[in-house]
Amino acid sequence: MLRAFLSIAICIAFLTPIRAQQTPTADAVLKTAYKLAAREHKNVIVIFHASWCGWCHKLDSAIQDPVCKQLFNDNYVITHLTVLESPGKKQLENAGAQELLTKYKGDKEGIPFFLIFDANGKFLADSKYRTAAKPEGSNMGCPATNDEVNAFLAVLKNTSNLKDDQLDIIAERFKKNSPTS
Repeated sequence: MLRAFLSIAICIAFLTPIRAQQTPTADAVLKTAYKLAAREHKNVIVIFHASWCGWCHKLDSAIQDPVCKQLFNDNYVITHLTVLESPGKKQLENAGAQELLTKYKGDKEGIPFFLIFDANGKFLADSKYRTAAKPEGSNMGCPATNDEVNAFLAVLKNTSNLKDDQLDIIAERFKKNSPTS
């Protein structure tokens, strides 16, 4: 009898689907970030990324580098939205993230792509650097070249309380992302 019970219990355990943790929606991620940003008097950086994206990992590594981490954490709530995953990893995507990326014209730009909002959800900046020749801008992705890093610093200067000496530290770290360094 015990053997039959154990056999049935084992079968049920293997046949019962394990409920995977739900990936939060883009709206839920943003709501949480805005709430924290309001409490901490910060802005929100939303980074669109994917597990396969090498430049996305470089961006995260630069932001999390010990020389930069506190500078970013003192000024921003940083959150991620997953988009453009490979077919086998679509479950990692945040529902609504692709639509948000499209709304802010980042869907044709590649990733990483970032947006900066205030604590009320007001759009402040994106990861496009604009020039006279290309006023609509191009995605800087993970800033690495001098032009990209300078554009990134301008965005940070306009959306944070970072001082020039702190921006210099960030610039030095991000220039290490350059393929030529």
